[in-house]
Amino acid sequence: MANATVYFTRTITPETLVELYGKLGVSLPGKVAVKLHSGEKGNQNFLRPEFMRPMVEHVGGTVVECNTAYGDKFEGVRDHTAAHLQLIEYHGWNKYFTVDLMDAEGPDVVWNIPNGKVLKENRVGKHILNYDSMLVLSHFKGHPMGGFGGALKQLSIGCASSVGKALIHSGGVTESNLDAWDKHAEQDRFLEAMADAASSVVRHFEGKIAFISVMKNLSVDCDCCAVAEDPCMRDIGVLASLDPVAIDQACLDLVYAAKDDPGQAHFLERVESRHGGHVVEAAAELGFGTRTYTLVDLDA
Repeated sequence: MANATVYFTRTITPETLVELYGKLGVSLPGKVAVKLHSGEKGNQNFLRPEFMRPMVEHVGGTVVECNTAYGDKFEGVRDHTAAHLQLIEYHGWNKYFTVDLMDAEGPDVVWNIPNGKVLKENRVGKHILNYDSMLVLSHFKGHPMGGFGGALKQLSIGCASSVGKALIHSGGVTESNLDAWDKHAEQDRFLEAMADAASSVVRHFEGKIAFISVMKNLSVDCDCCAVAEDPCMRDIGVLASLDPVAIDQACLDLVYAAKDDPGQAHFLERVESRHGGHVVEAAAELGFGTRTYTLVDLDA
């Protein structure tokens, strides 16, 4: 696979996202789904709708989300449609945008993954079929289970229905969010299941999908955490690519390059203790992206 191109700037503004999207040289067609993280109740680190607004409006997009699979294991209110929609309103998303909870009602869409390492099918919210293209607008940060969250997490756990999330976390063992955590897969197997699920979404939107990642509010915890650590690293910048594997690899590389940042060791401990880089390796092996990229530094 040829090198991917990843555009990068250290300037983090709402307008920067639009500028980098323009560098990609694409115009996402038809009805555009904008997959982002709308934030858990109590989380202080998620990127606010005002920050995302110019980019979402630029593509005429609909913000899309899916229910979580917390069961009774974790704090959070996004595992039930009614409470999730109330939180989306509380956070102000539907003040500016149409918001679609893609698995608000079933049945799920089932996509086969013939070459999957762990999963042979992915379950996604059925409303995903209402969209012609997708913009994956990621807040890159740490994650308590995956090590980090970026484009691949948005594609996999982010687009999966509650049932789909349970399947990913359990490595295909259970569809129930009540026991997915007791049956959680071995770590590398879980990360490979994430890569499998992400592959099905990329292939569905092949040629009609783009990725922007914002390296801001760099906490070791995800925006899904009701109780999250404050950011430990300085903000790094914004990246854009047509390749989800390359953009996640580039984000990781920028963290490793930030040797003068006093929070780097803490952030990398989270990534490495969860084998976070393995999801990028697995995704590259599945062939829907490459870890080899050219970074185009717009500030150089």
